[in-house]
Amino acid sequence: MTAPNNQARRFTVRGRVQGVGFRWFVESEAHKLAVVGWVRNNSDGAVELLAIGTQAQLKALQAKLWQGPRAARVDRVEEIEAEPIPDCRTFRIEGTW
Repeated sequence: MTAPNNQARRFTVRGRVQGVGFRWFVESEAHKLAVVGWVRNNSDGAVELLAIGTQAQLKALQAKLWQGPRAARVDRVEEIEAEPIPDCRTFRIEGTW
C-alpha cells in the first residue's frame, strides 16, 4: 500500500537503453530503494517507468537512471508528475507498450 506522503513520477529515459539490461537494472535499484511501480520498453526506443516513493527515494532513483547499467548510454531523463497507483506494493517489469 502506498504511504500518504509518497509521490509518483513518470520517467522516460532516452539513449541506448534497450537491449542493455536497463529494465532489470531499474527493477533492482527500485527494490534496493523500496520504490514501487513499473518499468517497460517503449516502441520509440525509450524506457518508461512509473515510480512511487518519498521525494528522497525518487531523487535517488533518478540519479541511478542517469547512471544506468554498464552497456547503456543515457542521453536524457524526462520527469513528470504522475498519480500514485492505490495499493501498489511492488516494482515490476512490464511488457513493451
